Amino acid sequence: MSLFWRIFLLNAAVLSLATALLLFTPATVSTAARPGEVAVVFAGLAAMLVTNAALLRLGLAPLSRLTRTMATVDLLRPGRRLAVAGNSGIATLIRTFNTMLERLEAERATTAGRALSAQEAERRRIAQELHDEVGQSLTAVLLELKRVGDQAPPGLRADLAEVQETTRNSLDEIRRIARRLRPGVLHELGLTSALRALATEYSTRGLNVRARIGPDLPDLHEEAELVLYRVAQEGLTNIARHARAERVELTLRRTDDGVELLVGDDGRGLRGAPEGAGIRGMRERALLAAADLTVGAGPGGGTEVRLRMGVSTDAEPVRERQG
Repeated sequence: MSLFWRIFLLNAAVLSLATALLLFTPATVSTAARPGEVAVVFAGLAAMLVTNAALLRLGLAPLSRLTRTMATVDLLRPGRRLAVAGNSGIATLIRTFNTMLERLEAERATTAGRALSAQEAERRRIAQELHDEVGQSLTAVLLELKRVGDQAPPGLRADLAEVQETTRNSLDEIRRIARRLRPGVLHELGLTSALRALATEYSTRGLNVRARIGPDLPDLHEEAELVLYRVAQEGLTNIARHARAERVELTLRRTDDGVELLVGDDGRGLRGAPEGAGIRGMRERALLAAADLTVGAGPGGGTEVRLRMGVSTDAEPVRERQG
């Protein structure tokens, strides 16, 4: 039965009941309505309105649940579905909505995968150009400054030495940016070494980052390792920028069905702030690896990022790559 006919029949039932009461009960209304008759008519009207409202609320309750779900659905938190209930028209609408969600989640995952793949390719290209073009140019400048400094008068050597130091610092910064854009240590030495190097890098920025990597990690695909590395990198970046933290725990350990990455700090916490681009980027990466990402308050305060990723149970432990 369609929604139109359901509402029509509900109202028709109420009006038919009211008509039957007028026809088959002694209730009458005089030409000049008496106070008692007015009271009976208004009491009957109130009863009809209350009955009609109750029946409509009962019949349209599934639509209210559907509206709330539509208002709160987030494609970065997939899997949420509405239970099919109600009459055939509403049930069909709910089933159609659930099917639409499945299609949108699949399309979002595909689109996000292509976008992130293109992003990683662009990062590799920029890192390569920074290393090959800008890095080599600055190296040549350093060598030329050294040559000129050796031949310069004593009065200019101090100034040239200062320029050399500035150029050397710029070269180090460019190399650091290139490493962040393209984590070569991840491909050359493996995830464990890459995470430890990441912890060491952020420990030089005023944070006390402690890396605890399990010794019995399962074998992971290159894409899964990249997801774990990027989530850890983004988590540490958010902490350095916003958390006002002093200590950070970076943990990667084996679980019954895969691995779990934890990035926790002792900072000021989320404080009800909406999720920014960094956290949403981590959620998109988690979707690509069919992983579960949660961001919330840590057990000891601050914020905790938890990424759980499943792998095959018969996987061998990770072995560090040899360069």
